[in-house]
Parts: sequence; C-alpha cells; structure tokens
Amino acid sequence: MKRSLLYMIGRLILIPIFKLLFFYKVNGKENVPSDGSYIICSNHMSNYDPVLLAITQKRQINYMAKAELFKNPFFSWLIRGLGAFPVHRGAGDSKAINEAENVLKEGKLLGIFIEGTRSKTGEFLRPKSGAAIIAQKMNVPVIPVCITPKNKKIRIFQKVTISWGKPITPEQLNLTTSSGEAYRAASKQIMGEIKKLRENDLQ
Repeated sequence: MKRSLLYMIGRLILIPIFKLLFFYKVNGKENVPSDGSYIICSNHMSNYDPVLLAITQKRQINYMAKAELFKNPFFSWLIRGLGAFPVHRGAGDSKAINEAENVLKEGKLLGIFIEGTRSKTGEFLRPKSGAAIIAQKMNVPVIPVCITPKNKKIRIFQKVTISWGKPITPEQLNLTTSSGEAYRAASKQIMGEIKKLRENDLQ
C-alpha cells in the first residue's frame, strides 16, 4: 500500500479532528480491495469531501482536482503532496487524462467526483463521462461512493454518512465500445449505484 508521507501525517492529524466535527459513520469500507487499480466515483457536496473519503479509507486516493486550486503555490504544493493533480474542466485536458492513466497503471486509486462540481442544494447533479471514459480505456473497475449528510448540506457538528459500494467492472457497465452513448449510459449507471447507497442510508 503506497502512501506519501504527507498523506499519512495528514490523515493521522485529521481523523480525530473530523470525528469531533462531523460525527461521521462509514459503511462498506471493506468493498475497496487492499491493492489494485480502481476509480473511486463519489458525489460532491463540499470542500470537506476529499478529506471525508481519505479518512474513511486506508489507501491513498489520487484526485483529479480543478486547476483553479493550484494557483496558490503553497496550496498547490500541499494538495500535490496529498496526491491531487490539476484538470482544466470542459477543455478535454489530455495532460490530466494521461496523469490519471499513469495513476491507474501504478496500481493506485484514482478519485473522481462524477458530477464535475459541487452540488449547492445537496441533490444529485447530472454525471459527467470522464470516469467512464477512463474505465473503458484502462479496463479498470469503478467503486461508487456516496456522501450523505443529515440535512442535505454538510455542516460541522452534524452527522454525515460515507458509504462505499462494491466495484463495478467495465463489462458490468457495458463499456465494450468507446462511444459517447456507451459512456453516457455507464455514467448514469454509476450515478444510479450512488443513489442506491443514499437510499439505503436514509432508511
């Protein structure tokens, strides 16, 4: 299990802090294998989301993050040390795609927020096709994850549930061809699994 020193230190510091701030509950963390390449696909509700996922899973998650976050030199150094790399949204960023592929070639976890941006209302947004495209090209499974706060928005001193689903293979996503239609259908299927996780958590 390869993790950067900064990632391990940050996790040790943040786990007790977040336990106090968010009263978080974790379901299904055993669904993430201890090794191998997987794409982690989560909904996106707040700036806390990458930390909430990181502290509930021992393996390091390497995130595709919006390029704007890398403008500040110190913050750029920090999040790069934690495994993030920039992507220019809506621009067909080939460099970011190549970096994502390299992450998976090295047997690591790639983190993608499938909606592409944060939901301001707490409701699910339309999924983007990036995760499906990479899953098809690299032939790696996708693991759906759902972050569900108590009252639609993540706030401190309120309960939040992080649920990890079972891996979905490219075959199960019907990613047999590299077509836009197949990518859109696979993205909807992944989002459907994320929605099922929320439905279970709200029961």
